[in-house]
Amino acid sequence: MITKKTLAVAIVLSLAATASQAQQAMDHSGHAGHAAPTGPGQMDHGAMDHGSMDHGAMAHPPASGIPPSRESRSPVPTIRDADRAAAFPDLPPHPMHQGGSNFLFLADQLEWQDADEGSTLAWDLSGWIGGDVDRLAFRSEGERSNGHTEQAELQLLWSHAIGPWWETVAGVRQDFEPGSAQTWAAFGVQGMPLYGLETEITAFLGEGGQSALRVEADYDILLTQRWVLQPTAELNLHGRNDEARGAGAGLSEANLGLRLRYEISRQFAPYVGVSWSRAYGNSADLLRADGEDTRETRLVAGIRFWF
Repeated sequence: MITKKTLAVAIVLSLAATASQAQQAMDHSGHAGHAAPTGPGQMDHGAMDHGSMDHGAMAHPPASGIPPSRESRSPVPTIRDADRAAAFPDLPPHPMHQGGSNFLFLADQLEWQDADEGSTLAWDLSGWIGGDVDRLAFRSEGERSNGHTEQAELQLLWSHAIGPWWETVAGVRQDFEPGSAQTWAAFGVQGMPLYGLETEITAFLGEGGQSALRVEADYDILLTQRWVLQPTAELNLHGRNDEARGAGAGLSEANLGLRLRYEISRQFAPYVGVSWSRAYGNSADLLRADGEDTRETRLVAGIRFWF
């Protein structure tokens, strides 16, 4: 018969055995050399020879899943002259600097204009032939209204480069209309004072002591790879009155324009726009005396091309 005393002793012995097992498990986790109690399905760590254990084989792989390389990396090789020459080969010389002659023809404006007198055909052409320092150049501009030439001029110039962005010009200008034909001596400069701003400043000395000064500028604003907005400006000044040609002394005329073109290719582009002109001073007085307006706004449409 089991008494209460015997049951109490059994419970105490059972609790002591359980505490002893827990202490042994804690000691094994804290020190790999201690053996844990074994049972069915358990590995006898105590029987393992720790001297022959390959701790490197038991190491966990890196988080990336790729085992670390046991080979040392070779240093970056020193860059040699042959490497630099292969990376940066010498470029062939530009054809412009190989001597010989080159040429350019530019129709900057070839357009129809909606003028007060009716439809007008206007042009502004230029070009040159020569090298990168000295060239023979020409300029021509004018307009025809209702089958009659209202204005026409041609300039033949010799240009000489004086810097990367500037060149001097000298030659002759021949006026065909309006009035009788007149010849001028021409000299001036042309170039780009700011990136992309093309300017021409030309002085003229004509027959009978006439003198004139013309300042032109235009700038291409790239809206996209094909759409280009081009504002233009031109001022004309004269030294004395020339009633036969409707030119007065001082600032005689100002012309402003704004043209939007679409470049089908870099060499061919149709465009539309508007031009505005106004006469000043004595030139305006001469126009009023003939019953003509001193200012005019025109819609324009044309093509720009070069080769």
